[in-house]
Amino acid sequence: MKTLCFYFQVHQPMRLKKYRFFNMGRDHYYLDDVANSTIIKQVAQRCYLPMNALLLKSINEHKGKFKVSFSITGLAIEQFKTSVPEVLESFKKLAATGCVEFLCETYDHSLASLVNEQEFIEQIQRHSELIEREFGQRPTAFRNTELIYSDEIGATVARLGFKTMLAEGAKHILGWKSPNFTYCNAIDQKLRLLLRNYKLSDDIAFRFSDRVWDQWPLMVDKYISWITNDNVPGEVVNLFMDYETFGEHQNADTGIFDFMAFLPAAALATGKLRFATVSEAAEAHPPVAVLSSPHAMSWADEERDITAWLGNELQNEAFHKLYDLRDGVKLLDDPGIDHVWDFMQTSDHFYYMATKWLSDGDVHSYFNPYDSSYEAFINYMNVLSDFAIEIDKKKQERQESLQAPKKANGKSCETASGLLSGNSCRKKNSSKKASVLV
Repeated sequence: MKTLCFYFQVHQPMRLKKYRFFNMGRDHYYLDDVANSTIIKQVAQRCYLPMNALLLKSINEHKGKFKVSFSITGLAIEQFKTSVPEVLESFKKLAATGCVEFLCETYDHSLASLVNEQEFIEQIQRHSELIEREFGQRPTAFRNTELIYSDEIGATVARLGFKTMLAEGAKHILGWKSPNFTYCNAIDQKLRLLLRNYKLSDDIAFRFSDRVWDQWPLMVDKYISWITNDNVPGEVVNLFMDYETFGEHQNADTGIFDFMAFLPAAALATGKLRFATVSEAAEAHPPVAVLSSPHAMSWADEERDITAWLGNELQNEAFHKLYDLRDGVKLLDDPGIDHVWDFMQTSDHFYYMATKWLSDGDVHSYFNPYDSSYEAFINYMNVLSDFAIEIDKKKQERQESLQAPKKANGKSCETASGLLSGNSCRKKNSSKKASVLV
């Protein structure tokens, strides 16, 4: 019997407003609140709420035999709380069924794994704590941003105690092998890998409404027959896709919701398929081989590499200038600075700067809120430049406050930033006075 593993990625970036050169030094608020609120409310009505209701109904109808997995970015959860709290509640109802697993990922949907291991680890820890706080689950499975994976990244994830990680079933890594088996990390073989079957996943995510496709229309029975075909090798079929596939990328009038409503019953009726969460699937099927990926791969574009985000000079310049600011951000430990640092790391910003052609270029253009990749780069760099100036300014203020002379004899010794209170000064100057004041 084959295992069918559905995993859905939930993410919404915090979009930047149109920020011009002349805004620098005067305007330090960078987000387009109107666009962010409008879009997440729209996607909630088209996708999150109806699809969550559909999944909940299917889980209840099949008495726990239908199971799925999610990962939801920290930035998406923040926006749910402020704009559509009913969406977060609907995900909590799914969590309460015991049939839905929530995975860990990077809090900011960032590319930190490619540049700074410590930042990567910190975001993982923050996200893991968030998932436990919101859904009552401590994640044991991990999904990196855009399924970015390499041997080294996997080894880092294993050191953090995760048992399972998701990756792309890329041809240039698999060779003749099938993605429909469990594999293990080349450095730490305790980490199990579930690989995305990109053909079957993309049949739903991208080709479902394509009338030029020779398999259109895609019916449930046809799809299930492909999975159960005796000529299709493997033990576990991993269907990984963006959750926004349902109702957003594929409109409701395409029949996408009906397809997902009928699929669980049709799959279970074959007697050849069972559903499992990511962790259950990995536990049920021991690794058949080591998977070696010395260079980072992802689920994006034809190349299945990282060129969707770091494939040209614009992207690389923006990316490295951003992470050059990390030491200053961590030094300040300022909530406002930290918040900007979070949303500026989101991989979407770099995706908008891509200069690819043909079908990959069409996909990048579909998601790009700017007129061109160059405009996306200029807008991002304007924001980043002002952010860098603000960091330097706050660092200077902090330095001056630390160097400010302290007055003795119990008089005020408050610094410019209020780092020391009058009471703190008196405690340092006189233990007797301190004992009275305390």
